Amino acid sequence: MSRVSIIGLGWLGEPLSHALIQQGYTVKGSATSPEKVDKLNQKGVEAYELRLGPQPEGLHYEKLLDTDILFINIPPRTRVMPESFHPEQIKHIKEMAIQAKIPWVIFVSSTSVYPDNAQIAKESDVIHDEGGGNNAIIKAESILLAGFPPYDLTIIRFGGLLGLDRIPGKYFSGKENVIGDSPVNYIHQEDAVRLVAWVIEQKIKNEILNGVAPLHPKRRDIYEKNANDLGFSPPLSYTTAGNSWKEISADKILDTGFEFKFPNPLNFSYRLR
Repeated sequence: MSRVSIIGLGWLGEPLSHALIQQGYTVKGSATSPEKVDKLNQKGVEAYELRLGPQPEGLHYEKLLDTDILFINIPPRTRVMPESFHPEQIKHIKEMAIQAKIPWVIFVSSTSVYPDNAQIAKESDVIHDEGGGNNAIIKAESILLAGFPPYDLTIIRFGGLLGLDRIPGKYFSGKENVIGDSPVNYIHQEDAVRLVAWVIEQKIKNEILNGVAPLHPKRRDIYEKNANDLGFSPPLSYTTAGNSWKEISADKILDTGFEFKFPNPLNFSYRLR
């Protein structure tokens, strides 16, 4: 399986495309505008326009379906769209994957499917609607899993994707009553790319995996270190999370032999714009 199509060449998908090309894979992917498609083609990534509104629209996006692996990486946009929108997007992608007889689908999910109920969350936990997790993403997972699909399926539940210009402390700089005592569930962009490449290389199929760094420092420690290292103001005050927290286990991906470059979010690398 040497051909990979990436639906969503964004903050994670674009660096993943370059990493896989360097490893010898034939890679193509999608962007939502002609301008982004042109820029990606200029960088050496075969790109096509695809918008999911939730029905697929765009120019020549069907070429993405001629692939061995379909990597689905679409932000759910739950803040601006109804809960049903993301599952509908995934339903259309599933239909296209089945019609194209794609053998392996990898879906980027989120650790937000786990409820914040003071627990250590593992992939074996039973996830269901109305359980306190992100229902849109839970339903999207269920759609891909339903009906004995004729493809292998790997679901990667990423934690907070950070690093480079995504700096957690900067989001809370100067704010009051910021939750500071709950554990973080972060993964650096570089490790997220490496983790996906590892899953493909090791052919880890028909599994659900948490994609989070194995260490979970407190939010306050992260924010204060970011502010001190990068020269902006920390939060003005903190509050407690009570029982509204979770810690995501990384044991399963570690058991496959994967090694994190940034196991501790206190040591993530960043760059200010």
